[in-house]
Amino acid sequence: MNFVEELRWRGMLHDMMPGTEEQLNKGITSGYIGFDPTADSLHVGHLTQIMTLIHFQQAGHKPVVLVGGATGMVGDPSGKSEERNLLSEDALQHNLVAIQHQLQKFLDFDCGKNSAEMVNNYHWFKDFSFLDFIREVGKHITVNYMMAKDSVKRRLEGDAGMSFTEFSYQLVQGYDFYYLWKHKNCVLQMGGSDQWGNMVTGTELIRRKEAGTAFALTTQLIKKADGTKFGKTEGGNIWLDATKTSPYKFYQFWINISDEDAQSYIKIFTLKSQATIKELIDQHQQAPHLRILQKALADDITQRVHSTKDLEMAIQTSNFLFANGSLDFLSNASHHQVLDIFDGLPQFTIAREQIQSTINIIELLAEKTQIFSSKSEAKKMIQGGGIAIQRQKITDIDARVGLHELINERYLIVQKGKKNYFLITVA
Repeated sequence: MNFVEELRWRGMLHDMMPGTEEQLNKGITSGYIGFDPTADSLHVGHLTQIMTLIHFQQAGHKPVVLVGGATGMVGDPSGKSEERNLLSEDALQHNLVAIQHQLQKFLDFDCGKNSAEMVNNYHWFKDFSFLDFIREVGKHITVNYMMAKDSVKRRLEGDAGMSFTEFSYQLVQGYDFYYLWKHKNCVLQMGGSDQWGNMVTGTELIRRKEAGTAFALTTQLIKKADGTKFGKTEGGNIWLDATKTSPYKFYQFWINISDEDAQSYIKIFTLKSQATIKELIDQHQQAPHLRILQKALADDITQRVHSTKDLEMAIQTSNFLFANGSLDFLSNASHHQVLDIFDGLPQFTIAREQIQSTINIIELLAEKTQIFSSKSEAKKMIQGGGIAIQRQKITDIDARVGLHELINERYLIVQKGKKNYFLITVA
């Protein structure tokens, strides 16, 4: 597989230094991408770089993952309008461990010559004194050179300005590249297009310090078709950690993207072949209402980020909420999963002794819970066939609901009309 061509047809390639493709065609090349531990999970905004590393390894090259224990203490100003809060060393260490664990799911760290390798730049910066740093690194890069970078220019022109800490970031990242070039034979740095200035600083440092040659390659910054930022929702980031963004919500994020975005995202975020993707696009265009592309994308990426079991649960949850699917899947769901499925929907908790063995349906809906504001309203809806308990339609206002009907011995699912769901937890 030709790595550059793979990125190009997938719409991922943005720019690269002259000679980069020739270097990659010579044989196994070591290349790295850095991830700063600003949180204890990566999010979908990081997936482009994760996919880049996967393609890099599949093309026969050696991926090096740099987790920035040191750079995370400084903060990258690229693409930022103001300085971000610096984390404590304990928080950074916690984040590092979590991110390392996540990245191990995507790359092969035991496959011979092109096995992936993970490094932490804190290891080479922890004993590097400030005086040594400005002598060994700072003297090689002029202030004029650093101020010419777009990320610096934009911040200096704004009201917030830029601290010396952030101004020095490109030197710190530049030294990362130099260190990996010298000690790991790493001749290529990859990343998003907003990282170009930092990458070139690294290649320049290698040239000026050792007369060496190194290369840089950037990928497109992913946006939605409407120009808004990819990966952001009203609720914030879509995380790869299931405790921050559940597999169901993760799945729904991909299912709900636009047709136009689906055509580009299926190339970027899956490993499907060009022929397979073309066939899926053709099928989707013939029947857009079936959302073939969105389903193929959501299935693929949910399974890889989470698991086959999580994907199945996400699909069954979607079928239940939107297509009158069975409730059977809830019998295998944990309490946390059930609460997540009904997150944002009305929930009520009642004591077990309030039901005793059974309870009248009207009393349940209008007194023990506030699903209806009055008994008469509840009766009218039941008589009109608009109420279902555990997916079973209720038509008798004298019907009773029993403890034996609870899912997992604690849940009642009430459906009011076609799409209004309520969760009753019996404690």
